[in-house]
Amino acid sequence: MTTVTIEIEPKVEDVASIEDKLYVSLADGRLIAIPLSWYPRLTHATAQERANWQILSDSSGRDIIFWESLDELIPAIALIEGIPSRESAKSFNRWLQQRTVSSE
Repeated sequence: MTTVTIEIEPKVEDVASIEDKLYVSLADGRLIAIPLSWYPRLTHATAQERANWQILSDSSGRDIIFWESLDELIPAIALIEGIPSRESAKSFNRWLQQRTVSSE
């Protein structure tokens, strides 16, 4: 028996953060809610910074949500698959320290 699998790449339509969640609306009607704690840079961002996102595409045309001021990239497929940030503690702490210094 032959099985045909059709892969549909998720297309992001909207992104919003409310309280401790990140909500991502997809073109196919799905709404994904992810804990902000999965992405420490988003947790430490202001509401204004979290609202300043854009959609980029990788080399295969898959959507990536990008927050330029936070230097945060999250592939839409990672949200669907439930994959939190893989940033190391060392990298995050260096980013957080630079952020603190530049805001003083």
